[in-house]
Amino acid sequence: MAQLHFTQNLRRHTPCPSYIGDAPTVAVLLNDYFDKYAGVRSYVLDDQGQVRHHVKVLVDGVNLRDRAALSDALTPDSEVYVFQALSGG
Repeated sequence: MAQLHFTQNLRRHTPCPSYIGDAPTVAVLLNDYFDKYAGVRSYVLDDQGQVRHHVKVLVDGVNLRDRAALSDALTPDSEVYVFQALSGG
């Protein structure tokens, strides 16, 4: 089952424990998670359901390719990490 993790910087704003779920895509995994932890949705997704500009999602160590539909495929061993991306210099 795919694992979903949030970094500490997001956890200080809202409770977002790690999660394990059976999902074929990132969209399904996140939707299942948001059904249980609805308060996290607005920190990760914008009003159109796309990953917010300053949020980074890694799937098995690779940047999420589809930030709009979240259609990146998952395997039973996938690990998804969500964290706040930093910008500026």
